[in-house]
Amino acid sequence: MFRSLCLSLTAAVLFAAAGSAQSAKKNALDKATLEAYVRHLFVLDSRVSIQVSDPKPSTTLAGFYDVTVHASAGPQSQDFRFLVSHDGSKILQGNVYDIAQNPFKPELDKLNTEFAPSMGAAGAPVVLVEFSDFECPYCKQEATMLRQNLLSAYPKQVRLYFKEFPLESIHPWSRAGAIAGRCVYQQNANTFWDYHDWAFAHQAEITPDNFKDKVMEWAKGQKSIDILQLGNCLDTKATNSEVDKTLAEGHALEVGGTPTLFVNGRRIPNSVDWPTLRAIIDYEIEYQKTAKNAGEDCGCDMKLTLPGMDAQKTVPLVPPKKN
Repeated sequence: MFRSLCLSLTAAVLFAAAGSAQSAKKNALDKATLEAYVRHLFVLDSRVSIQVSDPKPSTTLAGFYDVTVHASAGPQSQDFRFLVSHDGSKILQGNVYDIAQNPFKPELDKLNTEFAPSMGAAGAPVVLVEFSDFECPYCKQEATMLRQNLLSAYPKQVRLYFKEFPLESIHPWSRAGAIAGRCVYQQNANTFWDYHDWAFAHQAEITPDNFKDKVMEWAKGQKSIDILQLGNCLDTKATNSEVDKTLAEGHALEVGGTPTLFVNGRRIPNSVDWPTLRAIIDYEIEYQKTAKNAGEDCGCDMKLTLPGMDAQKTVPLVPPKKN
């Protein structure tokens, strides 16, 4: 009798221990568990704030959830995207491609060129979308390269769209520059490119304090610009919401710095030299002859759409003005 009771108690203790071990099993769907794991994985100490999103059924891989871990330290931030198995036992980090679709379709679906300043040929097989900051020195280099080379090399095959992405934490007048650019664009789309060239050319001379005076001085020489209207637009920050919109688009695309260029959806972070960019464009021109799954003439369900406004006519290439 006593032996039977001891065996029963031992079995109960073992069962309880097994249940406790089972309940303590780590699960990546638990936010605290995933945070601790990611901190260790990427050496993110207590100075880095972590936010873990709610899991959502993955749109790219059946049987998994999409989970985003947002890490931030002051103005710097980075998103880590994971695929978590339904039982929470496995996490994957990487790209999942559908072989039947353009590998850059997720980016193409988020690139909205409507009402963005543009130059180049309507219906071009290759579309470039540039996220840029008027105060960024690397953006200045890339802008000069694009203006000097792009349309002279590809008068009919390429269209370039410009998207404002001011990095205010390190560039104090960058948002003002973006707002002014949108103010100019509202008045005359072609004149935007004159402003674009002027702002980059005079980047070193502009400060937050003298920005408006500099812009108004430039505007005096522009016949297509109503100076009073421009001044009011700058004072009221009338185009601020438009800048916020392009910033949100960039964040959705995980743009982390400027310049960031997309060539038919292909991401090119940081500056790119002309020979490298030209090789990518040449390849894409040939590829799109048969693929027809990107560019403005692809006939596909992408958001690279033309605004359909008279002001959005092809802009002739004008090299940046020399100081």
